[in-house]
Amino acid sequence: MRSVAASALAVALGLAVLAPTSAEAQIRRQNQASATIAGVQSHIAAAQVNRPVTFAAQAGAETGTLILPLSSEGELAARAASMDPAVLQSVQRALTSANFRYGARQTLALRGLGGWDRIVVVGLGANPSMDDVQGAGAAAGRMLHTDSAPATLWAGGLPADQAAEFLTGFGLGEYRSDLHRTTGREQAAPGVLTVVGADAARAQFERRGRALIEAMAWTRDISNEPANIVYPESFVDRARQAFAGVPGVTIEVLDVPQMERLGMGALLSVGQGSARPSRLMAIRYRGQGAPEGGPIALVGKGITFDTGGISLKPGAGMGNMKMDMSGAASVTGTVLALAKSGAPVDVIAVAALAENMPSSTAARPADVVTAMNGKTIEIISTDAEGRMVLSDALVWTENTFNPSVVVDVATLTGAVGGALGSEYAGLFTRHEAMADQLQRAGLATGEPLWRLPLHPSYARYLSSSIADLRNTGDGGAGAGTGAWFIGEFVRPETPWAHLDIASAAYGGASDVRPSGSYGYAVRLLERFVLDWTPIARERGAGGY
Repeated sequence: MRSVAASALAVALGLAVLAPTSAEAQIRRQNQASATIAGVQSHIAAAQVNRPVTFAAQAGAETGTLILPLSSEGELAARAASMDPAVLQSVQRALTSANFRYGARQTLALRGLGGWDRIVVVGLGANPSMDDVQGAGAAAGRMLHTDSAPATLWAGGLPADQAAEFLTGFGLGEYRSDLHRTTGREQAAPGVLTVVGADAARAQFERRGRALIEAMAWTRDISNEPANIVYPESFVDRARQAFAGVPGVTIEVLDVPQMERLGMGALLSVGQGSARPSRLMAIRYRGQGAPEGGPIALVGKGITFDTGGISLKPGAGMGNMKMDMSGAASVTGTVLALAKSGAPVDVIAVAALAENMPSSTAARPADVVTAMNGKTIEIISTDAEGRMVLSDALVWTENTFNPSVVVDVATLTGAVGGALGSEYAGLFTRHEAMADQLQRAGLATGEPLWRLPLHPSYARYLSSSIADLRNTGDGGAGAGTGAWFIGEFVRPETPWAHLDIASAAYGGASDVRPSGSYGYAVRLLERFVLDWTPIARERGAGGY
């Protein structure tokens, strides 16, 4: 124990006096942060406003925007049967003049025809997939996302499932990421979208489509928020608010003292340099008619801001590290979508939440910590922090819930982007059936996964002379060694997959996506959970 005299001498010399326990240090830093935050009036963003949707058997007055989804020229006359013949002829001429190909997500806006402010033609593509249809809807939504005028969708002749997917995509496309702008958000609430000729799509859209739109907006919002507004504790608060009143949901949250008692040295090492105390949150939804056999567990990396810690990142682009909690946001958003739609599933979202900051109390390179399962880890880089929080979260999830399957989701490595670019997320698994089911879900939702190897040789890159393993290796397979490390904390017989979404989670705006967070993996995981076919619990032999 440090003597009083020694402490006094340290103070006199201007040296830091270490708190006797990490729990006390966390409490002290939390109080300091609370005092600072109390003097700051944060700007709270307006909630995302979704356009109201109604269904009608026949078209009403020509006003606002008319939306025409088409797969071919031949569909125009049938879908626009009630259109004034002169206007229809003008639309046909415009499409011919523009050499419109009716490809998926292709758009053409026409003004000054009939009583419409504009007519928007959206291509669906020949034999469109559900992703094509939803993407076409998103393209239309992006075109109208700042328009407060009413809109009409002529959907007669579209199959009910396609009409519902188009509407879902439209709602996703209308999302706005300008959360904290004080100008440019003054327009009136968006006008009603009237869907004509697709009443059979109403039930599917109301049950599942609306839930997915709301869950994606929540996921994008919380990922886009700056770290002075969203940090581990406020992430938990926002999740509680989002799930308030939703049937079948239970929420459990572990604070720092609880995690210390459980021996979560890996997770706690990441947040120990921050004034924001770490949290581990589990949200379980059990719907009516859910199958027995253990829940599906979705575990997300939730680094609410990642400076790299003592292994400090370069300043350029560091602001994007507010979205290093995209994995936790996506798994939480997935369960929110499933719960709000009343899906007959048993699913858990586990969010491993911490802020990675440099300070006199931060973990250092060469420190050794002990994870919940007793394995010791030599910290080579404090910037390899995502795998640290996931390791304890995965052990706790298996011990607590005995899940039938585990998928972890993380913005883990820059290396995955070098391998796959931004169009794919990386998939790692030891179980072939896991790869099949996840890749099918990815293709169906437009969030494709590319399987990368889990080669046994990666183990030697993580070998340590002082501990059981190192948190990063010397080899070039950065994404693979990161996945291998995480796999060390999952039972070999558990069907498990790791999704590295670092290159796909956020970026610039496109014809179907907003700038900032894409909400990547929510649609993929929602489909995966709904379509899940149980896999035998046996030691995985695949992966390379």
